[in-house]
Amino acid sequence: MKTIKRNYFRIYDDNEEKNYFKTVLTRKREEKLIKDFEKKQERYINTEFITYLKKYDPDAEIIKIETISY
Repeated sequence: MKTIKRNYFRIYDDNEEKNYFKTVLTRKREEKLIKDFEKKQERYINTEFITYLKKYDPDAEIIKIETISY
């Protein structure tokens, strides 16, 4: 069985919201898709980008990071 390599990225949108996401796409491919996406959008919103990214990687998803204090 072939192991699937996942890449993890941190992104900021026009609302200054920081998210992390995972994808099987390479950094080079992901950067090209961001540029293509930005050309088609007036505002860059992370959730909308992930929806766009799913056309190329159906398993792409935002990873929610929460702080735990103790």
